[in-house]
Amino acid sequence: MKFTAPRWVNRCAALAGSMLVSRWMETLDYRGAFYDPTVNPVHPEFAGAKIYCFWHEYMLLPLYLQGNRDFTMLLSQHRDAEIMSHVAHFMGHGCVRGSTYKGAAAALRELMKVSQRGNLSITPDGPRGPRHHLAQGPIYLASKLGLPLVMVGFGCDRPWRLKSWDRFAIPRPFSRARVVCGPAIHLPRDLDRAGIEHYRLQMQTLLQRLSDEANAWAESGTPKRGEIRLIREPLRRPFPSVTAVAGVKTKESTGALATSGMSPDATPSRMAADVMSGVSPPHFATTGGTAYSHPPEERKAA
Repeated sequence: MKFTAPRWVNRCAALAGSMLVSRWMETLDYRGAFYDPTVNPVHPEFAGAKIYCFWHEYMLLPLYLQGNRDFTMLLSQHRDAEIMSHVAHFMGHGCVRGSTYKGAAAALRELMKVSQRGNLSITPDGPRGPRHHLAQGPIYLASKLGLPLVMVGFGCDRPWRLKSWDRFAIPRPFSRARVVCGPAIHLPRDLDRAGIEHYRLQMQTLLQRLSDEANAWAESGTPKRGEIRLIREPLRRPFPSVTAVAGVKTKESTGALATSGMSPDATPSRMAADVMSGVSPPHFATTGGTAYSHPPEERKAA
């Protein structure tokens, strides 16, 4: 017989865990690089709900950084996720319980509701792996709900690793944490199974690429052109819908992109088009390097 802890015990454990995570995570040095700055929820031109995806092993970083920013996390209905749902609540996240395996219909209905007032965040290789294998769930949701996908790569400088299926990362106190965020990707509506698998592979490649870049950046400590310091700050305005900012022009001008480490022809819309057509996105330039250049192996192939 398996013992199930009372709900109040889980909540007390979650409250203590959220306080510990917050104090631990606030010691880190956070820096971010955005291929499209307007996908950052605190950007003044941010508009419309999005689905943010990141690998399960780095859950502690977005759990801390995205608190009180109108994010709802999709967590499984497995009992192991019970405490995590409470931790997420205490750290300023909404939660929807369900997955593509269990409770999918109810979760989809709830996600449709919450997407009207906030963003969604998903760990596409959780809750049981395989590690770095992007499940079909986020692709199905993006196509069904008509929401863009945003792949987010997180990285830490030599984190401690648990012996779990995902090699869960525990950042060392006062170490570097880096975020590399891709552009918003709009998928066709109502994809069939073949279409879902096609875009699943593309999004998996992109997410791994961004994650590798974030990890290399964190380990090297090298500044990136256009990097910004990330802090945990709540939204101080109502959640901006697409219609609320209709007519606002996205900053894709030469001047705006030059400050973010991109070349003038590397606009977020072109980035998204490249990803959709299977072209691997360029890396951000490090300070003193060539702005927004493809890695050496891709330049040789070209």
